[in-house]
Amino acid sequence: MPKTMKCFVMHGLGKVGVVEKAIPRPGPIDAVIRTTAALICTSDTHTVAGAIGDRHGLTLGHEAVGVIHELGELAAASGLFKLGQRVAVNAITPCYACDDCQRGYTSQCGGMLGGWKFANAKDGSMAEYFHVNNAVANLAPIPEGLTDEQAAYCCDMLSTGFVGAEHANIPIGGSVAVFAQGPVGLMATVGARLRGAGLIIGVESMPSRIALSKKFGCDVVVDFTQEDAVEAIMKLTGGKGVDSAIEALGSPATFAACIKSTRPGGTISNIGYHGDGDTVPIPRLEWGVGMGDKTIRTALCPGGSERMGRLMRLIETGRVDPLPMTTHRFRFKDIERAFKMMQTKEDGMIKPLISFT
Repeated sequence: MPKTMKCFVMHGLGKVGVVEKAIPRPGPIDAVIRTTAALICTSDTHTVAGAIGDRHGLTLGHEAVGVIHELGELAAASGLFKLGQRVAVNAITPCYACDDCQRGYTSQCGGMLGGWKFANAKDGSMAEYFHVNNAVANLAPIPEGLTDEQAAYCCDMLSTGFVGAEHANIPIGGSVAVFAQGPVGLMATVGARLRGAGLIIGVESMPSRIALSKKFGCDVVVDFTQEDAVEAIMKLTGGKGVDSAIEALGSPATFAACIKSTRPGGTISNIGYHGDGDTVPIPRLEWGVGMGDKTIRTALCPGGSERMGRLMRLIETGRVDPLPMTTHRFRFKDIERAFKMMQTKEDGMIKPLISFT
């Protein structure tokens, strides 16, 4: 049995590479997974750029699936899992025991953003093997009818995109604007459709993403390079504004546009990763000088096996097919090239799939 593995790590700000590390061992309640497939996330590129500070030797990645390599004694005693079983692991792996978890904010486990452990507080999953804390709560069996690639999309893209729609308080038949149609925005669009939106307006400029946004449920797509997005949204809604706006980019400009284009009593749902700057400004007048009855919700990708099971069921039953987002495929040996392309979105990259088998 091998004792070491290859890992894709951050060597410091702007620096990445592949190194050898010891294969992790599980604690009593944990597990170690042998990786079979993974996706690179734009947030990985934000991390390398310094969004959460400098890191040296930290393994990147948080969207991976694989087979159970080793179980801690208590995790094994649960009888819920067996060696060799295919599992998916959410990007967020809460403990489900701390104060924040018990208050219902599992993504903030142990403190703000604390549920985000992979490639933040511990080594991530872009490696031949990766460690999973609290295995019983965080390992999600992959149904036989799903491929590893399909299941990998549940780790972050579906969970994050859908919580954007869940928190947007979209009334049945209501209107929603989804700002940015990258992978998270595309899944927010699907989530808005599943939540019963009657009018879904996408805001995007890239032709390939505009085409995908229409495939995934946008009724209208506003190209912000051709017209003012807020003015277009107001015109499409008869001057009222949308019931809900979803910020899926992480930009002060798009966040401000969400505030401006949402009607009184509406909800702004932020799932974008604001990786730059010290503040995110709110336009004062369109906020009703603080009294416009506009709700702002924020969310970090919800984790846990129960949610993962529901997300995979949506793929099983054909409610959503995330595979059109896979624009590029690589072997793990080519991970550095894939990551550099993700940094620049070269060749129209949306999501690259990394195969370990």
